[in-house]
Amino acid sequence: MPEILKVDGARLLEATLARIEPADAQWLVRAQERQSQLTKPPGSLGRLEEIAIRLAAMQRTLTPSVSKPAILLFAADHGVCEEGVNPYPQAVTAQMVSNFLRGGAAINALAGSAGAGLQIVDIGVASEVRSAEKLIRRPVARGTKNFCREAAMTREQALEAIAVGIEMANDAAARRCTLLGIGEMGIGNTTAASALTAAITGLAPGAVVGRGTGADAACMVRKTTAVERALALHRAQIHDPIGMLAAVGGFEIAGMCGVCLAGAANRCAVVVDGFIATAAAALAVRLAQPVQDYLIAAHHSSEPGHRPLLNVIRQRPLLDFDMRLGEGSGAAVAIPIVRAAVAAFNNMATFSSAGVANAEGRTAP
Repeated sequence: MPEILKVDGARLLEATLARIEPADAQWLVRAQERQSQLTKPPGSLGRLEEIAIRLAAMQRTLTPSVSKPAILLFAADHGVCEEGVNPYPQAVTAQMVSNFLRGGAAINALAGSAGAGLQIVDIGVASEVRSAEKLIRRPVARGTKNFCREAAMTREQALEAIAVGIEMANDAAARRCTLLGIGEMGIGNTTAASALTAAITGLAPGAVVGRGTGADAACMVRKTTAVERALALHRAQIHDPIGMLAAVGGFEIAGMCGVCLAGAANRCAVVVDGFIATAAAALAVRLAQPVQDYLIAAHHSSEPGHRPLLNVIRQRPLLDFDMRLGEGSGAAVAIPIVRAAVAAFNNMATFSSAGVANAEGRTAP
């Protein structure tokens, strides 16, 4: 994908929100009716049936597809790292982006296994990225500000970062992609996601701050204190989703939020990774409630703030594998499950076509 010139973020967001509609209830009914006609006891495929029905309603067809699935991975740095909230140095963000580009990370292996494309977006990495071939360069700034002292970004920057995600998802839809996954990389971003979770849900920081990449007890105190300070400092600013994002968010979180919005606008399912990706999805749902109809929660993270966010987006995760890596890894693992659900829905015979008696004892004539 070529680099794209900056656009008016506010205008693109407004246009995208205007295109978002709830999943069609009539298609839900029609898809459920088809499920009931397939040669199996009703409900015997469990949540695979639910997934297929939802995809059919999203795409408004009784032959839903998983076409050209892609994972969009956004990378950015965080000024709050100045507060000692992470055991890893900030330079690791750029180093891991280089690793993604060389194909050496977990997400490369998992996306390849799932048959999903992988696009890496520099939306705000602080350091120069080596091995930059194939890197999509869309930096809003070289990392956010330290939100314990000032807003992480301006509202204009928040809108610009959302616009990057919207453009990426629109481009994927134009290439006939029907299933997107979102992932992230950014040292310090569990602190930003925790601050957003507290702002979105009203929960106390101590209830939503987790260990992230392995914080020890002292680091946990610093993380919790940083979130408390930030929420107190920006109390007047966090009354709306864009205000929350600008005050305590991250550019990669904004980009994933944009993907969720544009996915819904294009009637494309978005597989949401773990805690940080779900914070982005929750912001998207706060901006447009019908976005929740197009989200699929990949897995349940061990981060304590994840479950409250899942309640916000009204999704039940497909998996509980004790994963907490990020990178879109959970989305990659979930994509084959979605593919299997659609395959069963599309390819199974009906009782009538197979000449098999259904629960009422009727067979095809």
